[in-house]
Amino acid sequence: MGTDLVTMADPKSRFSFLNYLKENDRLYKFFIRENFFILRKEYNSYCKWVALQLDNCRFGHQVISVIYDKGLYILSVKNMSTGKEEEYITKKLVLGTGTQPNIPDFANRQQLPKVLHTSQYQFRKSEILNSTSVSIIGSGQSAAEIFSDLLPELESGLKINWFTRSERYFPLEYSKLTLELTSPEYVDYFYHLSSEKRRQILNAQNGLYKGINFDLISSIFDKLYEMSVDNTELPAFLRTNCRLNSISSTLKGSNLLEFTEVHQQRNFTSESDYVILATGYKYNEPACIEGIQSRIMRTSENLLNVSRNYTVDINNNEIFVQNAELHSHGFVSPDLGMGAYRNSRIINTIAGKEIYRVEKRIAFQEFGVPVNSEEKFQEGESIKNLAESL
Repeated sequence: MGTDLVTMADPKSRFSFLNYLKENDRLYKFFIRENFFILRKEYNSYCKWVALQLDNCRFGHQVISVIYDKGLYILSVKNMSTGKEEEYITKKLVLGTGTQPNIPDFANRQQLPKVLHTSQYQFRKSEILNSTSVSIIGSGQSAAEIFSDLLPELESGLKINWFTRSERYFPLEYSKLTLELTSPEYVDYFYHLSSEKRRQILNAQNGLYKGINFDLISSIFDKLYEMSVDNTELPAFLRTNCRLNSISSTLKGSNLLEFTEVHQQRNFTSESDYVILATGYKYNEPACIEGIQSRIMRTSENLLNVSRNYTVDINNNEIFVQNAELHSHGFVSPDLGMGAYRNSRIINTIAGKEIYRVEKRIAFQEFGVPVNSEEKFQEGESIKNLAESL
C-alpha cells in the first residue's frame, strides 16, 4: 500500500491504489486477503490504470537533446511512431529516467546470446524452459524470485545453478524500527553527513534494500524440502562465496563460467546453457542533457550535487532528479514507498509553496545528537576543567 503513487501524499486522491481496487471491484477481495504487499502483476495493472487517465503523459517519445536559452529549457523530442521531431519548452526539468541494468564489463563486451539480465527474463523465459541448464548470478530479490519460479522445472530435468559472491543468502531487513530509516527524518540525518561517512553507511546497509523477502526464502527452502522428501537428488545447486570472473561460449553453444571461491581462494568452472545476471541496476545520466551540463552542479567526485529538495542546477530550483541520489539521500532513493514523499518535495519546490503537506516527524526514533546537548556538553566540560585547575 505504501508503494502506491499518491496515498502517502494525498490519501484522498482518485489515483490511489484503494480507489483502483474500488473502481475494479476488487476492494473487498483485497481486504479479505489481509496482505499488505501488492502483487507485481496487480501493481503493474494499477500503474497502467493511472497512466491511462493522464492525458499529459507522452509515451513513445524520446528526448534527443536539451538546451538552455534565456531562462527556458528547449527539448528536442522524437515521436517514435511518426519519426518526426517535436519541440517542447519548459522552465523546469525533472529527470526521472531511472536506472539501467548493471551488466559486468566482461559480459557486456562479448554480447553472448544466451546471457541475459533479469530485466529480460519474462521475455525469454520460454527459451530457458526449452534448455537443459541455467545459472543465476546474484542473491537479491530478483534472483530469488527467478530461482523460485524455475524450481518446478527441476522435475522436468532442468538443472539450476544459483551462485552469489555474498557469504550467504541475506534476508531483507524489514522490522518496524528498521523501517523508520525510510523516514524523512533519517533522510535529513543521512544527507548532512560527510560524503565519506555516507559511503561507509551505504556499504553496510545492503540488507535494507538488496536482500530477499523473508517469506520467499522460506518458500524456496520448503519447495526444495518437499521435492527431496524421497531423497531424490535434485539438479539444483546453491553456492555462496563465488565471484564470477568471466563467461565464454563453448563450441557446442553453451556458456562456460569461471569463478573464484573467495574464502578458499580457489578457481573453478561451471557450464550451463543460459546465464541470468541478477546483478542489479545502476544510474546512468541520460545523453540528452549533455547540452546543459554547464548548468548542473557536481561534487568533487563528479557526482551529481543533489540538494535536499532534489535539485542539481546552479539556481537550485530548475533541474530535479529522481532515483539518482543514492550517494546523497541514502538507500531510500529507489524505494517506491518514498516516491510520493520525494514528489511532494519536488512539486512544492517548483510551485514555491506547499501544494502537498509533508509530514516532518513520523519516526519514534531520533537520529543524531539531541538539539543543544552538544553545546551543553562542551559548556559542562569547560566548567569541569576550570574547577580542576583551581
